[in-house]
Amino acid sequence: MTKRAFTFPGQGSQAVGMGKDLAATYPEARAVFQEVDEALGQRLSAIMFEGPDDILRLTENAQPALMAVSVAVIRVLESKGIRLADHAAYVAGHSLGEYSALCAAGTFSLTDTARLLKTRGQAMQKAVPVGHGTMAALLGLDVATAKEVAAEAAQGDVCDVANDNAPGQVVVSGATAAVERAVELAKAKGAKRALLLPVSAPFHCSLMQPAADAMAAALAEVAMQAPVVPLVANVLAAPISDPAEIRQRLVEQVTGVVRWTDSVTWLTGEGGVTHLIELGTGKVLTGLAKRINAEVVGTSVGSPADIDAFVAELSA
Repeated sequence: MTKRAFTFPGQGSQAVGMGKDLAATYPEARAVFQEVDEALGQRLSAIMFEGPDDILRLTENAQPALMAVSVAVIRVLESKGIRLADHAAYVAGHSLGEYSALCAAGTFSLTDTARLLKTRGQAMQKAVPVGHGTMAALLGLDVATAKEVAAEAAQGDVCDVANDNAPGQVVVSGATAAVERAVELAKAKGAKRALLLPVSAPFHCSLMQPAADAMAAALAEVAMQAPVVPLVANVLAAPISDPAEIRQRLVEQVTGVVRWTDSVTWLTGEGGVTHLIELGTGKVLTGLAKRINAEVVGTSVGSPADIDAFVAELSA
């Protein structure tokens, strides 16, 4: 029996041109992009469609942009009679993708989601001066070894495991010098590759506490509904539906680990999910899902052709 979860990509999936084909094809997508532009008081859609890349990559732009494309896909599917609650047992999102998931599942309005992500991006960038923090991917190490590397590399600085993305793909985050030490230590401990990532801030580590405080304040002001299906939360790798707990976990997520391996493992184990449907820009989560569980069917739905194929599959 087919059981689906809808997943929503995180930062790094953005690309110039994102959403342009959706806007050209569907009035529902155009309406999403217009509402996000109005909510933010900027022409974010123009940056998404035309660039420049360095402006789109800014955290405060990339986060609402990725959400906008994911929600545009959901709105187009809804216009074709495909309701999330009828076709997904759970939602999950990678870091900022949790906000996309919660908007899609009815917890936040689109306007509020856009503003929350703008605030989140700005607060994350502001938390640590540029150059003082960074992140690195440690490839070929398990998460336990990566934790050992981070602890050894810290030497009084912050160095934390930030993302457990898939077996053999762990990201560490923290003070620049500590993360640079972690790269060298990881190589010595047998990592296939260890490399600094082109990020503007050290996300998902304790240096982000000022951003977590900012999000606690912002989330306290926003109306929330229970999602129509449970959210499998990054920091728990387990399903939640209570708005108060969702608020708490979104705050924790700013400094906490994105437990993506554990989340997909829960979904495809206890959750009984057979198909993971990635909605929005890129195919990163679809690739990770296959590395976590080779049995799961992964599908990315981000273009008009993808939407047509998915609708046809559900109608078959």
